[in-house]
Amino acid sequence: MSADFDLIIAGGGLVGASLAAALEPTGLSVALVEPEAPRARAAGDSLDARVYAVSPGAAAFLQACGAWQRMPQARVARVEAMRVHGDDPTARLEFSAYDAGLRELAFIVENRELQRALWERLQASPHVRLVCPGRCASVAWDRDAVRVTLENGKRLAARLLVGADGAESWVRHQAGIVASPHAYGQLGVVANFRTAQPHHGTAFQWFRRDGVLALLPLPGNRASMVWSTPQAHGRELLVAAPDALAAEVGAASRQTLGALQLIAPPAAFPLQLQRVAQLVKPRVALVGDAAHNVHPLAGQGVNLGFRDARELAAVLADRGQQADCGDHALLRRYERARKEDIFAMQLATDGLQQLYASDAVWLERARNFGLKLVNAQPLVKTRLVRQAAA
Repeated sequence: MSADFDLIIAGGGLVGASLAAALEPTGLSVALVEPEAPRARAAGDSLDARVYAVSPGAAAFLQACGAWQRMPQARVARVEAMRVHGDDPTARLEFSAYDAGLRELAFIVENRELQRALWERLQASPHVRLVCPGRCASVAWDRDAVRVTLENGKRLAARLLVGADGAESWVRHQAGIVASPHAYGQLGVVANFRTAQPHHGTAFQWFRRDGVLALLPLPGNRASMVWSTPQAHGRELLVAAPDALAAEVGAASRQTLGALQLIAPPAAFPLQLQRVAQLVKPRVALVGDAAHNVHPLAGQGVNLGFRDARELAAVLADRGQQADCGDHALLRRYERARKEDIFAMQLATDGLQQLYASDAVWLERARNFGLKLVNAQPLVKTRLVRQAAA
């Protein structure tokens, strides 16, 4: 069995699915290959422990894709303010959507709800075929096409193969694109809590000696925890009794939201910085985690991926008389457009991680002084907020 398409997208997660949806107006035919479909929500299903801070710009992109409006709004929380604390209790940096002239700084959404909304959109698309369950087994390139064979023997051919298949990308490996990972020796531990005090749409973050702790607002008196912490401590958090975990997070967050009650068990994922030598080769393009990894302390990883999808879709839509969407010169336009944004985000997040991981006394004083200095500069804060909102 075989089928021909304009694009094959390997990976149907948030970024791969959003790219497929964004390509709908172009009329390009897409095969989206994904091993596992989004899980259906059960009655009374609890909130997903894996949440993302989606920027207003990314939300607008998802709206244009036809997915954002399918999100259950009762499960979306707006971030209207943010408070960042240094390891000196007197060092604080505050951001306000109102002060920056925005309605919100970000939206906190559940991974599975957003993925479900994207797949519902794709199921209604005449130009997208969902190949699920499907797993790529081999690939061959020739002058005019890329040919992928799946584990079940089905063969797909296309002008362009897009790797949206995560940090350990199979597509990237098959294309011979070199990746340079740097493990932080940390786990990102996530869990959801019910809070005694309302969060008022505020996200909180603490830079601590044992990592970076964030509490993100969820609908109602609930909050999502993301604790980037050394692996040994992360493993302790994973096996802690619910009351003990709630008490430790409450103490680490200085009881800002009062007593906490665990409502979703913790999960964890390893943290790394990963740079790739190229985003494209002839008939191949990388997006999302296949193209870059960043530390989650800025909450911008998924937004970086959505900007990849938005830019690649725009390049393919504006290809003019170029009928071949896998043409290397065309794909280089996408690579050039994305490299500066990716480099800047990797530089900023890695720099902050190293700054707060150091025990040097002079660096401790410098980083806390820096927080206070930026907090006293309204114009600087507004610029930072607007950049993050893109």
